Amino acid sequence: MNLRFTPISLHDQERYLRFLAQCPQKASDYSFANIFGWAEEYNLEWSFADDLVWIRQQQPELTFWAPIGPWERIDWETHLDMLRIAPFQRVPDELTRIWRERFAERLVASEARGQWDYLYSVQELIDLKGNRFHRKKNLLSQFQRNYQAVYHTLDMDCVERVLEMQHRWCTWKECTESRALEAENTAIGRVLQHWDGIPGLMGGALEVDGEIVAYTVAEALTENTVVIHFEKGHASYKGIYQAINNMFLASAARGFEYVNREQDLDDEGLRKSKLSYNPVRFLRKNNVRFLL
Repeated sequence: MNLRFTPISLHDQERYLRFLAQCPQKASDYSFANIFGWAEEYNLEWSFADDLVWIRQQQPELTFWAPIGPWERIDWETHLDMLRIAPFQRVPDELTRIWRERFAERLVASEARGQWDYLYSVQELIDLKGNRFHRKKNLLSQFQRNYQAVYHTLDMDCVERVLEMQHRWCTWKECTESRALEAENTAIGRVLQHWDGIPGLMGGALEVDGEIVAYTVAEALTENTVVIHFEKGHASYKGIYQAINNMFLASAARGFEYVNREQDLDDEGLRKSKLSYNPVRFLRKNNVRFLL
């Protein structure tokens, strides 16, 4: 099968989303905002075939992401030449199961714990009830008591101010000294600068004394799940992260059952933080390769 790969672009996002809608399991990695935002960092390209979208990552090394489409209806044997080209990463459990049933010992899979998505109950993170959320509730209450914050729905009128806040955040965090933070800053910039070109985006921002001090960028992933891609706050405001998370969900996400807060990337501090919000389940992903 000869495929022509091209850079991920705004032009084909509707076509891509039609394929994504047919996937029986949707991980945060495959939302359009995510693949578009990180396309430069990973040198991501895609190729549209009759039945699937193939996603190729070329940096720091050649690998593929899970192909996107109606996995259960695909004749995977006809795609075996493509499956053998390079290893696959970020493969959701459901596709791993389908491949394992089809290829048995020709497939080698291993858990990619750092890539698992964390899923939470939207209602639990709005209410923050009980001992499990006592500390989060306390921090939120301190923020509300100490600051006269104004919540804004994130839209084009607010994006420039959020970009300015992100620039300040990167200065505080010395992004230029961290390859990971610099890459994330580039991804954030790509998404925010094309806000009006990605219709599925949503978000919120907190303003204190005329200054944006926190923001969140999100996207509807499925009918019942919203995914939070980026969330930043000014660390000198105690409880700022609890506040922006709670206020965004209460304002914009009540119609969703779950909020997907993406991965921890095997970072110990990030894992501890994500676990502290009491996930209700994980969307597991794997690394997969096919034997010749």
